[in-house]
Amino acid sequence: MSGWTALVLAGSRPGIDTFAQSHGTDLKALIPVSGEPMVRRPVHALLSSERFTAVRVLTQQPDRIAAVLPADPRLAVEPSRDTIAATLEAVCGDPATQWPVLVTTADHALLDQDMVDDFCLRAADADIALAVVERRELLKRLPATRRTWIRFRGGAYSGANLFLLRLPKSATAIQLWRGVEQDRKKGWRLLLAIGPSVFFGAALRLLTLDQVLQRVGSRLNLDIRAVEMTDPIAAVDVDKPDDHRLVEAILEGRA
Repeated sequence: MSGWTALVLAGSRPGIDTFAQSHGTDLKALIPVSGEPMVRRPVHALLSSERFTAVRVLTQQPDRIAAVLPADPRLAVEPSRDTIAATLEAVCGDPATQWPVLVTTADHALLDQDMVDDFCLRAADADIALAVVERRELLKRLPATRRTWIRFRGGAYSGANLFLLRLPKSATAIQLWRGVEQDRKKGWRLLLAIGPSVFFGAALRLLTLDQVLQRVGSRLNLDIRAVEMTDPIAAVDVDKPDDHRLVEAILEGRA
């Protein structure tokens, strides 16, 4: 089970980040969460696993991010490209990349080793796997939380910022991502890019999430699967002030 590569996307969006500024920094990845820079938390979760022989943090300001991370021979902080898709394409095209590749984000402050192992074990042998949480399961735990939900027949789901790319051919899906990257929060745009039948099947809730991914995978000649996380708080990241307060409350045992 060893030999995997983990990527932590720690880039910044163009322009002024008022959320980061409200916490005394200009980089979202450096926002303090319960006393430490946010990016340290997912990095620590990945380094805690024996599964990964390389943990690569991708960011526009490697020196500043590296300064807050632990010293570990498996850890490297590298420059990112202009977009997420371009960054992932560069990593997938790098001959030094060890496969499979796990992708997560610097704002996944609640990520822990159990979540990582849960996802990787249940991703099985899929070409691409994405972690999701079903709405009812998260609201049982955190009734007041607000997330972005995409509804299918049988349930509404939010992403959990964990993705698995098993083989170099999985990178063909990134080309599709590149085409809709500016609307990555708008899942319907991605479905429409796949084809009208998939879009309307999902929009009218005629298809389950698994059926949609099966059709997307068929289009790309890839086995794409969703992994519903055992721990629903895996869907909670730190993207706005309410998230920050919630995550600190969870970490401090107040939620």
